Amino acid sequence: MAVRDSLEDRLAKLRSARAEGIRRLRYSDGREVEYRTDSELAAAIADVERQIAGANAPAKVVYLATSKGL
Repeated sequence: MAVRDSLEDRLAKLRSARAEGIRRLRYSDGREVEYRTDSELAAAIADVERQIAGANAPAKVVYLATSKGL
């Protein structure tokens, strides 16, 4: 769950920055990212949304059954 929470926090921060017109973001781990255009910021938001959707997706399990036909 910690990964999901941090992704949701990151998404909220990206959305807030975009709404306020901020291009440079500093994260709690010390990283600093500067987006040159609004489209780069929109792409970052879309990427985080995909990561969250992937984290919420159920695991796929495949069961195999084989037979010699006898």
